[in-house]
Amino acid sequence: MSFAIVAAMAVSTAVSTYGQVQAGKAQQQEFERQAEEEKIAAEGRELQRKQELNKVLAANAVSASMSGMTGEGTPASIALESAKQIGTSEGMINLSDKLKRAQLRRQGANARAMANIQATSTLLKGGVGIAQAMPE
Repeated sequence: MSFAIVAAMAVSTAVSTYGQVQAGKAQQQEFERQAEEEKIAAEGRELQRKQELNKVLAANAVSASMSGMTGEGTPASIALESAKQIGTSEGMINLSDKLKRAQLRRQGANARAMANIQATSTLLKGGVGIAQAMPE
């Protein structure tokens, strides 16, 4: 085969390899963007939950004081236990949000790694094709 064909094969292989690597980078960036969006959304949901909780706690405190209850005894124990349960629930929600973001980041890293593997495969196949096309 002529030198032009071999050169064209080499250029084609290089361009294809470069494209695959860039596609992997783009996929990883997209997953990173999604993870950041999820973080912002989770922070917004957490703020909303805290605001709603504060309203409920304030309403309970007003109700208890208007009914003549003191901050001692069973109502205080119930409030403390409720606060503990809410704290545990918030912790689980935060953990779930963090795990979701971590999963998105892993997907991005995996997408990039797969693209790099495909690019390497393309490079090797192109090298074999060029070697076979070279005149002896």
